[in-house]
Amino acid sequence: MLTTLILDFDGVIVESIPLKTAAFRKIFSFAPEHLDEIIAFHLENGGMSRYDKFRYIYANILHEDLTPEQEERLASEYAGLIYDAMLTVPYTKGAEELLQDCSRVLPLYIVSATPEGEMHEIARRRDLLKYFVRIYGSPKTKAECIREILKETNASPKEALFVGDAPNDWEAAYETGVRFVARVAPGDPNRFVGRPGVEHIVENLHELREYLRESVCSSRSRTP
Repeated sequence: MLTTLILDFDGVIVESIPLKTAAFRKIFSFAPEHLDEIIAFHLENGGMSRYDKFRYIYANILHEDLTPEQEERLASEYAGLIYDAMLTVPYTKGAEELLQDCSRVLPLYIVSATPEGEMHEIARRRDLLKYFVRIYGSPKTKAECIREILKETNASPKEALFVGDAPNDWEAAYETGVRFVARVAPGDPNRFVGRPGVEHIVENLHELREYLRESVCSSRSRTP
């Protein structure tokens, strides 16, 4: 039985991946010869915090030292590029209906790689706080956040489902033992082929809502 639903934000609730990819491309435009590799790394690691991405890119792609000052400059430039747009970027198809239905019958959580304060403020300004028990973000890892949720809800891992769109999301689910559903947007590569424990793949949240309908988010949630 499913008792707890955990959702990633970018690429699951909102269609923000193109926006954030464009921001990465802009802030690393000073290294055009490495840009394709940087963007490929960014897309492959959608569930990783921006700070961890910056450190990896500098150490393993640019092969340069990253000073704390440079890191904060990158983070500030990146946040400046995306923050206002994150307030209006469109919802994933079916997201609003799923949140309305499922929040009535079980606790919902966001687990995001976005810094927690920023993620909370985005959710507040988009009027999403009413749907969620709590919103988690970095610097905690997604696995740490999931473990906190399991402890808070007293749910067993098999009673919790995490919905994510990146291999890092799958890794957090696999590490903590919770169930996992992958969202693969139309036209995107399926990065979950061969990964154990992926119980379903959806293109949008209408499909997720239908998948959950019989077990939890059923028509009874709309009964007066």
